[in-house]
Amino acid sequence: MLSRRGFLITGGSVAAVTGIGVTGYAHGPGLSQAREPWSQAGQSFGDPRLDALAYAILAPNPHNRQPWMFDLVADNQIDIYCDLDRRLEHTDPFDRQITIGFGCMLELLRMAGAERGYEVELTSFPDGEPQPRLNNRRMARAVFTASAGMTPDTLFGNALARRSTKTPYDTERAVEASVLAVVTAAGQGDLSIGGTVDSAQTRRIVDLAWQGWMTEYETPDTRRESINLMRIGNRAVVKDPDGIDLGGTTMGLLKLAGLVSPQSLDTPGSTAYQSGIDMYREMVNSAMGFAWIIADENTRLSQMQAGRAWVRMNLAAQKSGLCVHPLSQVLQEFPEMRELYMATQTELGVQKGGTVHMLGRIGYAAFEAASPRWPLESKLINSAV
Repeated sequence: MLSRRGFLITGGSVAAVTGIGVTGYAHGPGLSQAREPWSQAGQSFGDPRLDALAYAILAPNPHNRQPWMFDLVADNQIDIYCDLDRRLEHTDPFDRQITIGFGCMLELLRMAGAERGYEVELTSFPDGEPQPRLNNRRMARAVFTASAGMTPDTLFGNALARRSTKTPYDTERAVEASVLAVVTAAGQGDLSIGGTVDSAQTRRIVDLAWQGWMTEYETPDTRRESINLMRIGNRAVVKDPDGIDLGGTTMGLLKLAGLVSPQSLDTPGSTAYQSGIDMYREMVNSAMGFAWIIADENTRLSQMQAGRAWVRMNLAAQKSGLCVHPLSQVLQEFPEMRELYMATQTELGVQKGGTVHMLGRIGYAAFEAASPRWPLESKLINSAV
């Protein structure tokens, strides 16, 4: 929903915050603690599975819920489960986006294993595909086998630099079709992967994406689901390094002044409510093109494949200096989004029975700081690590 950074505040609000000063807040926690997992990746934990998981947990995922849990089995296997409390009941009612996030994580796991000389055999849904929602069954099984002939993935070198950049893009700098082609070619799997830098089609998709965002924002249940996951100010981010990061000194001061709170963000007509609209309008309208992933069937397996393809595309974009930002609102499956959902499928040429799993704007901007992450040990089941 809202970006982690760049929240727009009116002049009156800024003046009010300035009047408070920073006494008592300047010495609050920084965000380095919440980003520590990014610096831990690459260290050796004495177990190739943990070494690979240190990268895997950095994968993009919806609302930064980080819903994965890992059980280290025997000496070469990981059983992977979903923390069901981290699903998104309203914006992702069938857990499709959560499953895509697992696909992103699994691809990074495989790539990180290969970097250390291990073949990682991945089996998605070894106990069967959970429907209509995810359940306690395993999401995947990963088996590690040392292999002297493993070739590192050329995209893996960008794993620690990978970002989903949620800021306005440079509208004076076009994205060349050749750069988009590099990004889309990085995706793999039985999927239809495409994109556009055509100005007319870009504007049509921008319009759909904007209407989709406003529909999510103006639907009380979906808006509140996002607001409940907003971590406002550094203290909140460090305490719960997931969800939507609204950290930084300015945001902390606005929270202290009572100008930004869950209540104000949930009140139509308030400054905070309108600021969210203004901020996101600028971001969506700065799209210089789009990339997408379409599957012939909306199965759990295709969702997982879409995630694996998406993170590869994200890495390829990063390598090319290109920013990407998923705009998944218009792909959501709650009733109020139905008309826009169908219009987006039509715009992207989806055939009967198929679905758009991922849609993201592309463009150029300064890359953002890394998103907060829970430490690896918090994601391990029955482990003393």
